[in-house]
Amino acid sequence: MATASDPQLAGARSFELHRCERCGTAITVGVGPDPGALYEAGTYAEPRGWARRALAPLRALAERDRLRFVERLPAGARVLEIGAGDGDLVARMHDLGLDAWGLEPSPAADQAQAKGIEVVKVAVEQAEVEPASQDAVVLWHSLEHLEDPARALGRVSSWLRPGGMIVVAVPNLDSLQARVGGDRWFHQDVPRHRTHFTPGGATSLLERSGFRVERIRHLLIEQNPLGMWQTMLNRLTVERDFGFRLIKGDLEAVPGSIRARDLVVTALAGALLAPLAVVLELGAGLARRGGSIVIDATMQSA
Repeated sequence: MATASDPQLAGARSFELHRCERCGTAITVGVGPDPGALYEAGTYAEPRGWARRALAPLRALAERDRLRFVERLPAGARVLEIGAGDGDLVARMHDLGLDAWGLEPSPAADQAQAKGIEVVKVAVEQAEVEPASQDAVVLWHSLEHLEDPARALGRVSSWLRPGGMIVVAVPNLDSLQARVGGDRWFHQDVPRHRTHFTPGGATSLLERSGFRVERIRHLLIEQNPLGMWQTMLNRLTVERDFGFRLIKGDLEAVPGSIRARDLVVTALAGALLAPLAVVLELGAGLARRGGSIVIDATMQSA
């Protein structure tokens, strides 16, 4: 069983995971077809006030790091991001000289459109994309959220031109973080995460979908140090993901006594654990056990 990261929104405190004995990938069982408010509140709520301002430089650094996975594409290449959120990565790919656009089913698409960023408000399952029209497709921490990843990748493969590239970022169930955290692993975000991939499981899925995996990378700025830091803190706090939720301003449902206790623990231990988290995650990445991974793959020749 896996504890829900936002039980007050999920409608249940835990969900069953079924794990493949061959590749180690797991699926979340018992999730309805529409998680609804899970993507609009809780730990997915936008940070507010001081937190938003304080996090802006870190977010910009993480988004610049994402660009290294598409920088070898030629200027003018048509690039689709699936799960584009408020369009920040799409905008940065535009600045890089790419003809980028996105798909996003949540209200975040409205924010992107308000900023003049081309993000269509539709899910990948319902999107209408011209066959063989894309040079690359990016799924940055979106594949694990889809009800049927294989079906989605089948659609993506038809949208790519011959030799087109796909970039897939997912949490790594075979990571050091997952071992340290167990049921309190930061990236075990059930029920939002429908599939919990291992590198072997993700590779197998991509190959069955017509792709050839070129490279799997474990050293990432965006998700991995934060994930290790919060995972270690989760072993000390009563409330899961307290530090992350504090930043998001998502502590209304936490009882006052627990909030005070966890605030003290986070303040005292958080600063001490931060450098250790960076070192541990660097070592994990070098040992190919990073908390999340990025897979580069290309369409196989027919």
